[in-house]
Amino acid sequence: MRRLNLAFAAAIATIATTSAHAEEADAPSDVTVSGGATVITDYRFRGISQSNKRAAIQGTVTIAHKSGFYGSVWGSSIDDYIADNGTELDLVAGYKRNIGQATVDVGVTYYHYPNSSFQFSDFYEVYGSLSHTLGPVTGKVGVIYAPKQQALSLDGISKEDSLYVSGDLSAGIPQTPLSVSAHVGHSFERSYLTFGQKYTDWSVGATYTWRNLSLGVSYVDTDKDILVGARNISKAGVVGSLSVSF
Repeated sequence: MRRLNLAFAAAIATIATTSAHAEEADAPSDVTVSGGATVITDYRFRGISQSNKRAAIQGTVTIAHKSGFYGSVWGSSIDDYIADNGTELDLVAGYKRNIGQATVDVGVTYYHYPNSSFQFSDFYEVYGSLSHTLGPVTGKVGVIYAPKQQALSLDGISKEDSLYVSGDLSAGIPQTPLSVSAHVGHSFERSYLTFGQKYTDWSVGATYTWRNLSLGVSYVDTDKDILVGARNISKAGVVGSLSVSF
């Protein structure tokens, strides 16, 4: 990443704040609007750095209906080897339903790279997850599948698909503002998303929350090596983040 997209982050924060105020004033009570902005020391996507192990600025806005349907926009600054425009936008539409202590979440994510000069950059994935809470602990299993698309091909001509399966554990520490988490995931297909190799990623982390601010730190690693210049973008690293929610 050559520089942080400050204008993008400011726009996301403005949209989130404006939307939240509008929701409070005008929207019916069965609709909620939320958002946030984050500064992170390294943007990792399934264990692989998307920002060349440099800092990134991120933001999000979500609109949810009490029926369970929701839509969100999430964005981040990225490096040129992902897309040469410096920005990633994820457009998400999904449905979430609570069944007792369990939660089912399904939907689709469209990855958009505005003004990229690459002929095929954008792609989409469908996802599904099942989570269950027992006391302070929540466990989740998820499956993400990207159907065959030209943007996922390694040669830019053929079409490739992608399958990612993951498991997560998270827990809040009682009587404290601290929470901890652990993640493991595996990419089964060789595609542009995996730089042509099947691999496993994992991480452990902790978050401290105070009002609408969150300070996070995590250790991220994979079992593969991907070199971009002199940097190994899949090598183990500590990632820190500071987030504000609206």
